[in-house]
Amino acid sequence: MKNILFLFVAFALVSCKKSERYGPLNLKNGQEVELLVSPRYAADNDVLLKLPGNVDAGASLWGFDQREPGYSYRVKARFNRDKEPLQDGPEYYFIFEKIISKEQYKGSESFTVQLITDYVVGGPSIRLSKTGNDYYMIPDKLQLTYANSTVQNELEEIWLNVQEIRANWQKGQRPKWKAIKATVVHDPQKFGKAYLVQQIQFID
Repeated sequence: MKNILFLFVAFALVSCKKSERYGPLNLKNGQEVELLVSPRYAADNDVLLKLPGNVDAGASLWGFDQREPGYSYRVKARFNRDKEPLQDGPEYYFIFEKIISKEQYKGSESFTVQLITDYVVGGPSIRLSKTGNDYYMIPDKLQLTYANSTVQNELEEIWLNVQEIRANWQKGQRPKWKAIKATVVHDPQKFGKAYLVQQIQFID
């Protein structure tokens, strides 16, 4: 009788553990889902959605290195919940598995990207680099072209501040602005590779 009772309790505990769910969508650890990935890569409204229903997935997608700006994707991913998350790391996230479909974005609406990111470790950082005469938000992946000379001069001003920060990193120098918002569209001349910056807003 005791053995039967022990087996029943063990089975109940295992069943309970298997049914544990996490995150805003109450997903099981290891559960496969379909996600909709926005064409607005690294933008303010770059929201990851769970299908069906286009519901905010409530977590980030890791390992999707094939992603190109300007394309929306349906992907298969696996929900992952770490028992012991890394310090300052997320408790749960999605792990990319495969692309189901890929579609080029045909619209021309502008959107906003932030050129200063405030990391938990290391503080604020300007997301701008320069190779030759070309500016990049993400090196070798996402170029920032400019609509006019005013924007070009502003990008150069930001780049000069990046160089100042690098030269004085031991003194803890930080960006001279609290935030930098760039209004962009997908650059039709370099679609999938660049955003065309129409306007830059500096916030002191």
